[in-house]
Amino acid sequence: MSKTIALIQGASRGVGLQFCRTLLARESLVHVIATCRSPDTASDLLALKNNQNVSDRLNILQVNVENESHIKVAAELVEDQYGRVDLLVNCSGILHPSGRGETSLKDVTLEGLQNTCSINAFGPLLMGKHFGKLLMKGSGSFGVQSENSKEQHNGILINISAKVGSITDNGLGGWYSYRLSKSALNMATKNLSIELGRGKNKVICVSLHPGTVDTDLSRPYHKNVKTLFSTEESVSKLLNVIDSLSLNDSGKFYTYDRQLLPF
Repeated sequence: MSKTIALIQGASRGVGLQFCRTLLARESLVHVIATCRSPDTASDLLALKNNQNVSDRLNILQVNVENESHIKVAAELVEDQYGRVDLLVNCSGILHPSGRGETSLKDVTLEGLQNTCSINAFGPLLMGKHFGKLLMKGSGSFGVQSENSKEQHNGILINISAKVGSITDNGLGGWYSYRLSKSALNMATKNLSIELGRGKNKVICVSLHPGTVDTDLSRPYHKNVKTLFSTEESVSKLLNVIDSLSLNDSGKFYTYDRQLLPF
């Protein structure tokens, strides 16, 4: 049985780090490529690499999603070493450079908008650009294959989005940069699903809302949260959704419990 290749972008902390842990613990045939901005200072990720039970199945690469050349070089390295990617999960994200969402127009700045959208939306799209051909070579080991050979998929691309990126669901306003960036990410997912869904080798592209997770990003807002997930809980639920995906789901926006969200 051949190994399965999963690439987690934004793997140094939070949901991304937990994806690495959970996938490596899942079965011995899963190989994880973990990317982050500064591998040398990613202490939790390096500690995982030092675990002798998984060290030979974890490859850490430097990728700053605001630097397209990093992404291009990483894709070339992965192609040379693995030849394909079965699952790509784009996890990196920021709420705002200040750490808090804007509550009104007076808080909005061009720098904040550019920085947030660059990491949350433009980076994942560029990952799709450079890793798309490797996903098209995927083995289809994640998700559910149709009995119809013409409707089978190869790889799966997951963009970790957020419910506040739903325009239809927005009843409170605020958080301009974050909402805009996640809405843009959802549009990128839809576009990717169309382009990477053409031809014989198809890629499932889906946006997923992980719930409110106990991470640095959400920590300033825990007081008002009714349901707060640990990273373990969130990733477990997200992987259940990923394992259930078929080509019919491509281009859609789902919650951690597989509820369809409106764009």
